[in-house]
This record gives sequence, structure tokens and C-alpha cells, in this order.
Amino acid sequence: MKLNCFGEKAIEETRSVKANDPEYNAFFKYKKNKIITSRYNILTFLPLNLFEQSLRIANTYFLILVILQLIPQISSLSPITTIIPLVVVLSVTAVKDAVDDWNRHKSDDEINNRKTLTLKGNKLEEVRWMNMCVGDLIKLENNQFVPADILLLSSSDENNLVYIETAELDGETNLKVRQSLPETGMIGDDLGEMAKFNGEISCEPPNVYLHKFIGKMSWKDKEYSLDNDKLLLRGCKVRNTDWCFGLVIYAGPETKLMMNTGQTVLKRTSIDRLMNTLVWMIFGFLITLATICAIGNTIWESQIGIRFTIYQPWMDYIENIYKSGFLAFWSYIIILNTVVPISLYVSVEVIRLMQSWFIDWDRLMYYDKKNLPASARTTTLNEELGQIEYIFSDKTGTLTQNVMVFKKCSINSVTYGDAYDSIGNRISPEEQNLIPVDLSSNSFYEKSFKFYDGKLLERLQDGDERCCLFFRLTALCHTVMPEIDEDDNLIYQAQSPDENALVSAARNFGFVFRARTYDTITVNEMGKDVTYSLLAILDFDNVRKRMSVIVRDPAGKITLYCKGADTVIYERLKAGQDEDGATAEHLEDFATDGLRTLCLAYKDLSEEEYTVWKQRYDEASTAIQDRDDQLDAVYEEIERDMLLIGATAIEDKLQEGVPETILNLTKANIKVWVLTGDKQETAINIGYSCNMLTEAMKNVFVIDATSTEQVQTQIKEAMAEIKESQPGRGRGESRNDEIVYATTNMSTNADRDSGDSKFGLVINGHSLGYALDENVEESFLDLASSCTAVICCRVTPLQKAQVVDLVKRYKSAVTLSIGDGANDVSMIKAAHVGVGISGEEGTQAVLSADFAFGQFRYLERLLLVHGRWSYMRMCKFLGYFFYKNFAFTLVHFWYAFFCGFQAQILFSERFVSLYNVLFTSYPVLCVGFFEQDLNDAYCIRYPRLYLPGQKNEGFNKKIFFIGTAKGVLTSLVLFFFTYGTYHTNSLGNGQDITNLQSVGTVVATSLIIIVNLKVAMDTQYWTVINHFFIWGSIAIYFVMSFALYSDGLFLLSPSSFPYIGVARNTYQASNAWFCIVLTTVVCILPELAIKLFRGLLKPTYTDQILRQQVTDRRMYRKMKKSKSGESALSKLKNPVRRKPSSRPRSGYAFSHEPGFGEMITSGRMSMRRKSSKRERSNPEQNEIHEATNAVPVQNGQTDSKRLPNQQETYRKLSDV
Repeated sequence: MKLNCFGEKAIEETRSVKANDPEYNAFFKYKKNKIITSRYNILTFLPLNLFEQSLRIANTYFLILVILQLIPQISSLSPITTIIPLVVVLSVTAVKDAVDDWNRHKSDDEINNRKTLTLKGNKLEEVRWMNMCVGDLIKLENNQFVPADILLLSSSDENNLVYIETAELDGETNLKVRQSLPETGMIGDDLGEMAKFNGEISCEPPNVYLHKFIGKMSWKDKEYSLDNDKLLLRGCKVRNTDWCFGLVIYAGPETKLMMNTGQTVLKRTSIDRLMNTLVWMIFGFLITLATICAIGNTIWESQIGIRFTIYQPWMDYIENIYKSGFLAFWSYIIILNTVVPISLYVSVEVIRLMQSWFIDWDRLMYYDKKNLPASARTTTLNEELGQIEYIFSDKTGTLTQNVMVFKKCSINSVTYGDAYDSIGNRISPEEQNLIPVDLSSNSFYEKSFKFYDGKLLERLQDGDERCCLFFRLTALCHTVMPEIDEDDNLIYQAQSPDENALVSAARNFGFVFRARTYDTITVNEMGKDVTYSLLAILDFDNVRKRMSVIVRDPAGKITLYCKGADTVIYERLKAGQDEDGATAEHLEDFATDGLRTLCLAYKDLSEEEYTVWKQRYDEASTAIQDRDDQLDAVYEEIERDMLLIGATAIEDKLQEGVPETILNLTKANIKVWVLTGDKQETAINIGYSCNMLTEAMKNVFVIDATSTEQVQTQIKEAMAEIKESQPGRGRGESRNDEIVYATTNMSTNADRDSGDSKFGLVINGHSLGYALDENVEESFLDLASSCTAVICCRVTPLQKAQVVDLVKRYKSAVTLSIGDGANDVSMIKAAHVGVGISGEEGTQAVLSADFAFGQFRYLERLLLVHGRWSYMRMCKFLGYFFYKNFAFTLVHFWYAFFCGFQAQILFSERFVSLYNVLFTSYPVLCVGFFEQDLNDAYCIRYPRLYLPGQKNEGFNKKIFFIGTAKGVLTSLVLFFFTYGTYHTNSLGNGQDITNLQSVGTVVATSLIIIVNLKVAMDTQYWTVINHFFIWGSIAIYFVMSFALYSDGLFLLSPSSFPYIGVARNTYQASNAWFCIVLTTVVCILPELAIKLFRGLLKPTYTDQILRQQVTDRRMYRKMKKSKSGESALSKLKNPVRRKPSSRPRSGYAFSHEPGFGEMITSGRMSMRRKSSKRERSNPEQNEIHEATNAVPVQNGQTDSKRLPNQQETYRKLSDV
């Protein structure tokens, strides 16, 4: 890093850090460890929040109106009528933003004020995270979070290993291993030696790459290479390690986690953005009307008004007719401003708040297992939930529980694990509440393990050779590490949940993996300890798709045990194995049930055969060049002519309802993309389990190239195949885009798809980096949009956000991101709507999200029910609101032609003030609160009802213009029908009734009745509240008319209540009631007729489902009275149609990373007791350990580093 001439920090090229030298490190002005995710502080809140609110054009518009109303020469209305509502709107929004940001401050403070042990001189002192600096030496203990990106120096493990959980980074809960340099590991926990450590680190500058770190350390005149395996990243959790020491390399905002988090952005809905545009258009319309009135005023004054100046002279500030026209322009700007009243925005915020409460109160989105209700953490994005087109989902903890369960197996062509009823039909044990097999005779059994087929246990107890061989293999062929906890309980540390499930199953059936060293494995076989010599581990990788061990039993017999994917195992079996195809059929049945499978095989080796092979193995393992290729060749030699034992079937437990939820969302034309940091094969298996990928698909493309050119080539090949199979399809157009809204066929488009023309896409993180290049990203998006399912695996948090941003930029679609960990925060912030799941990976995703709940399945209800309702209610509210205000405001414009354009209002000031506050606001608020065209069950049963929101059919510019046109026509009818009725008219006694107050009262009465009847006509869901406010608003108008125009109020304040007795006198005249009835019929009847005929002759899809709902309700009432209709009634009560999972595919359950086998056989990993500690210690350190109340070590899993440049493969395009 360099400093410029002003001492400011320039672009950092190389980071240099020296241990125990704060003066040296301070010179570079590295960031401290304090993090800030909030947007405001005390000084910036008011100006910055007001600036952000000013981006809403309407707020600026109303501010200008307030300024104009403060000028008495042009204002005929009090500025208070605008000031108070504007202050209320700004204040409510500011308070809401302040509360949200206060929560972020509390989260930041909680993290920044955590403490960790830092070396100061020769002592360890507790230091707050925010005060830590680059170059500090810190000590971490078991179950503590890593506060910064640190270089591992030493640990309590004899091989200087540290186990870490990276769930906050990549969503994976399995443990990974980091190992320090042996040279620094010798320091151990000697504080004196640690204080003398003066190594200098040179490394790359801060970056976003989680799996990459390049650097070197200079110490004692030697240089040591540093890589990612020696770095502990912020957000990781130390597990199964008593203590470790590290050197802070990156701190605070420069850590890899924080650089992947992304910035907090201000989110606005598409309706908000549309309203900004409409406000500009309305403002232009308002200027046009005011200009017409100003010109009219000038003409009228020049031709007519000038004749009356002798009786009624101009004011002193009016010098000529042009000045009069200029002032009239601004006066009419004020009078006609109610085309967009401030109450609109007050009402919008109130409706959104109520919709948020409905989400919070929804009991069907309450997760009782964790006592977690749904939570709307923002009140500004509710209607956006009804317009989602793309969902970006994390996998681990969001779609899955990350729990593997041993469900079934096939041994010697016999399947075990199914449960049957008394007549031989297969049943679900969980649904029938069956009692699992009693395994308590085994002292090592686990109470949580459940198996429902007793035949397998009987075979084992009878000494069946093949069954014993099956579980012996699962107990020997793995890289699991056993541990003994403080209570002397045996626990397993597996680097993947797959292996843990298999070893656990063997344990429960009597083959207990007890202990291991670098060259032995001890297994308790049906109560007897047997120690096998471990001769070799043929490790797993994603190309081999298998692993093997070679062991020697106590009798001296040498055996190779192998487990792997069925495709690779069957290729290596001895001729004549599984001739009847029974095991292959079982594998297909397991896969159809959505289970992940492995094939098990073995091979007996002679001493001579093993000796020859071992020599070749030793040569390959010590080769300098092409070591990996040579080892693969040697592995291939021995893994031949094996004998098939059987197959395992493991359930990768999805969260409840995930496949059904994804299926229904897909029917709603919502594209679901999975963005996960997990491995490729694991992600693909979950894709099949979730019904995203199916065997019915024509192809599943895998992009796994290692350069931009290769990625482009694979994308072009995939697009060519799609175009060939789907001729005539437009660029980037998917099948789900072919939607017809008005149709007599109520089956969904997804139901009609045969599936044979669908495609899936899988891309790994390395290739995705090239695909997101500016020259490739459009073609990549075209390919992804043409596929039904998209899975991006091994992606970083930043890449997740980049994928979301790509869709936002090119598709103009509303996006939603959902996740449960810190690694999902960036994409949650990047999407239009962010949803956090309160899972096992902390609360950072929830804290950054707009909505939160406990399970993925609740997303279906959030979108298809709450989202659709919120969007529909807001659209109806806006359409009606603009209509009623145009009808109200333009009456003044027509009256201007009859009052000489003198900026005189037709209505009383009291009516103008109460029109939007009391007389018409509550009925439309009821629409915004409670309106439902269909109930929640039908919204979920017919997901195509969601489509109008995606296409903005509820409220758009066309609907706005239609609504405003209706408002203009209504204002014409109101004014001119009333004018015609009262023009040169009189009562029967000859009394003249033509006066401004009477005409204004009749117009106002007609207006109130018409706009409230319009609400009643458009309301589909009637409640007591609707009836009360619709008819009550009309009633309160009459009550207020008599009250405001009464003698009493006139006597109290003649200037404020000049309309004395006008209501009483006007309503006595039959002419008034004739006019009111006539205008009401003319305004209501045509629209009612059009609505009825349109519903009969050209019904929309929603109209059809509405009729279906009415029909079903009638059937429901009839069947409820009939006992014979109980079965049909139960079907009617369960309207959601679900499809069974279709997955005839054998996905192998083996997802851990390579490298552990070599660590075991080299002696760098061995069995540990949690109570054992490294001998090197001192009293002072023990005191600090006790003072910090270190948490006991808990059960976990292990994972190892991935070999460099190792590619994961599934199906390559070249294989298609």
C-alpha cells in the first residue's frame, strides 16, 4: 500500500503486516475492526432522511404548495391544510426509518462490543472487537466466533489443526479444518514466545474471494508460503479446539465477510416509482389547467372585468390584466392541487402498515416448533410481494434442514426399510405413527435413530454374512473421527452429514466405529471389539465419485471396501454381479422416493496382489509431477472386479413442504433459482428432491468451464440445443412466459407442460465468474431465462448479489431473495424484496431482511396470498382515489368558466377540508384493508391468479388514464347537470334558488353519494366494517351538512360558517333531489352495466375462479348438511393440489471434499478426547480461561481442504 503526498490512503496493492509492531502497522492507516451497517447517525439522520424522502416527487410537490399557500395574494386556502398532513407524512416515515436504523445500531453495537483475548506485552487482555487492529495477536477458544480475518499461528491440537464452522460464510454447517505452519505451531500457547514473534506478512490486499488467499511470511531469515488453509475468516466459529492463536490480517470492513455483505440500499416498490411518474404527469396536467384559467382570466378581465373596475377596483398589487392573469395562474395551482392530495400518501402508509400487521398476525405462518411468528420488518414493500417474478434461494438451512437420515438399504438383492400394513400395502411410518425397531439391546444405540423394518435386525442377530458385511463396510470405509465427550459419550465428527448418517446407522445396528489411529480402525461388531489394520485410504473426489479403504483383519485377511455412485461402482464390478437387476431396481425405487444412494462393494486381496499394488501406490504418492493423475491410475488398478454387497438410501431432509411450495410457485410463473455455496453434486441432488430438476427434462446443462472462451462456447451449445427443440421461441423467452390470462381452461400452464421440452442449468462459482463478465452476461442470462430451473453452486456471497443484480438490470422484473445466514445478506440486500429465515445460522439474514419467518414453505402464502391481496388492494385503492379526486377537483375548473376565472371555489371551505379526511377516506381505506376477490385457499389452489401482478395489470398508466377519464366525465356530469337544473330556476312560489351555495351543496351531495356508491360497486368482500363506513360516510355527510350550516355555528363565527341554513333550504326543494338522483344514475348505471356484460361475455381468469368459488360454497353448504358428502367435503376443504415427487435418478450421497484420507494415514488427524488439552500451559492463562467462561465443546462435523484446481463435474455439455 502507498500513501499519497497528503498522507491519505491510496489504492492498496500489497498488504504488509508485522506482528507485535503497532507503530509499523499504524503507518499504513488500516481499518480498525469496527463495523457499521447502519445508514444514519445523530448528525446525519435529519438531513439525509429528508433528502431521501424528497426523492419521492410528491413530497417536493406538496412542499412547493405550502410555500405558495403562504402568499396571501394568490392563496384562497389556509396553508395549514397542507402543512399539517405533510409534516405528519414526513414524521411518520422518519420515525419508521429511525426505528429500523436503531435496530441496525443495536446489532452493530452488540457485535462491536464483543470481547476477545488480545496479547498486550506478555499478558492477555480482554479487548472489544471494535478496538482490535491489524497486527494484533489474539487468542480464541472453543465455540468463539472469529472477530477478524486472522492468520493461524498455533492451536491446542498436536498437529496445529483448528476445526471451524463456516455457516455464516457459505451456509455449510459441516466442519472444516485449518492448519498453521509447523514453525509457528511450535510456539504453542507460550505467551513469552508469542510476544517475541515478529514475523512480517506480505499478502494480497482486501478482496471478496472467500476461498482464496495468497501471501508469504518472513521470519528468522526464512520465507514461508501462506494460503487459504492457514486463514480463519471473520464469521467462522471455532469448534472442537480448546484454543488457538492468530495474527489479525484484515479487520472490520476490510474482512472478506464484510466485503461480501453489500451496502444497505433504499428500497422502493414499482408502484412507488410509477406514482412518481404519474405525479409528474399530473403536475403537467395541473399546469395546463392553471394556464388555461390564467389565459381565461386575462381575456375576461380585458373584455368584461375592466368595465366593473369603477365599482370594484383592482387591488393595489394588480397593475394590469397580465398581472391579474399571472396571479390567477398560481391561485388555480393551489385550488386544483387536490388532484393529488397529501392524504393519498397518508392513506398509502396506513394501508401498508395494516397489511404488515396482517402478515404478523397470520397464524398459518407461525412456526410453533421455534415459537416464531412471521414478521414484516418493513411496511413499504407489501404490494411488491404480489409482483415477484424471480426468487433467489439459498440451499442449506433454507430449502434443507442439512440433516441426513438413513432410511433404507438393499443387501444381497433384498430391500429393507419399508413399512407395510396388514394387507401388504406400503405405508409411511411417520404418518401412521408406527413404533420403530427396538435397538436398545445395543448399548451404543442412539435414541434419535429410527428404523421401521425389523427384518434387518433379525438377519443381523441370526448372523447373516451379507448383512454383517454390509455394515462392516459402512463402519470401516469413511474418514469420520470419533471423539469422547466429557460424559464419556461416543460422538462422531464427520466432514459431511452423508458419512455421519452411514456410520451412525452401522453403530445402531451393532457395528460401532469406536476408535482410529493413523494405521488402525477399531469396530465393535455385535458386542466384540475388532481392530483392523488400515493399509490405505483411496480418497474421494468429484471425478472418482467413490472412496475405498484397504484393511487387514485380525486373521490376516486383506479386503478392499468401496462405496460410491452406482454408475462408477457398476462399471467396476466382476462379471455376473446383479444379473437379475434387483439392486439396480432398488436403486431406481430409492431415487424415485427422492433418496440419495450409494453402492457398496468389496474385493478380497491376496498378500502378493496387495504388495505389488502398494509398491506402485508408494511411487505414485511420492511423484513430483502429475501426482494426482498417477494416483488415480493406481486407484483404478485395484478397484476392479469387485463384488456387489448392496446399496444405501439416505434422505437429505428437506424442510417441510419445500417441493410442493416450489411447484406451486413455478405454476405462478415465478422462476426459482438456487444460489448456494454448497458442492455441485449436493446442489443437484437437492434440485431433484425439490422438484426443480426432473428426469422429464430434456437436458440439464452443466457449465463448468475454466475460461471465458470455454464458458461462451458452452452457453452457445446449450442455446443451440434449446432453439432446436423449441423452434419459434424468442430470445431469452421461457415456456412460463407463454401465458394467456382470459381462458376457459382453468388448468395452469405448468400443468399442461409435458416437461420433455424443459431444461435445467447448473453452473459452478468458478464458471459463474466468467459468465458475469460484461461481454458474456447477456448470453448467460438468455440461457438461464430459457431454462425452467437454475442452480448456481459454489458461489460466494458477492456472486449471489451479482446474479440478482444481473436479473434486475436486464429483465426489469421484481426479484426476491431468501436465505438464513450471513452469507445470504448481500443477495437479500440486492433484491427488491429480501426474506430471512430464522434458522440455525444466526440472525444476520433476518436483521437484513424485509420479511422473516421460520420455514421456506411460508413463502407460498406470503406471495400467493398476502402478496396478491396487498397488490390488489393497493391497485384498487389508487384507482379509486385518483378517480374521486379528479371528479372533485375538476368541478372547480368547469366553474371557472362561469365565475370569470376569479379563483373562486364552488364548495364551502369546510367541505373542501373534510372531503378527503372524513367523507370519502374511510370506505376506500376499507378496500385497502380488507378487500378480497378470492379467499386464501383459492389463491393457493389456482396460482395463475398471481400473474396479473407480475404484468402490472392491476394498476398502470392505462388504468390511471381510464380512471382519470372517468373522473373528468363524472365532474362534467356533476357540474353541468346541476347547472342545467338550477339555471334560471325557481321554487313553486316563485322564489329564486339559483345561488352559489345551493348549487355547491347539490354538487357536493351528488359527489359524495356517487363516489361512495362506486366503492360499494367495486367491493367484493363485504364485512360489517365496510357497510358501516360506506353507508356511514354518506350519513355523516348529511349530518355534518346540517351541523356546519346551522344557525348556532354561524352565530359563533359568521366569517367561518357563512353557509347559514343552506342545507335546510336546499334539501327542501324537489329540484335538488331530482338533480341528485339524475346525476347518480347517469354516473353509476352505465359503468354497472358494462361491468355486468363484461363479466358475462368476456370473463377474465379471475372471474372464472370467482364463479368456481361461489359454486363450491354452495356445494359446501349442501354437503355439510348431508352425511354422505363427508368424503367430498374433505376434498373440498383441501383445495391445494399437490404432485408427488418425480425423481427416477440415482444421486449418490457422498458430498465431502477430498484430502482427509491423506491427513488420517499421515497421522496428522487422530482420535481426541474433549477433556484432553495440550500440555503447554501456564497459570495465568488458565485464570483467563476460567474468567471468560469458555463453553464446552459440542458435537460437530469435519471437512477438509479441497485440492487445488479440482473440478466438480456432473454432466458436461460434451457428454450430451
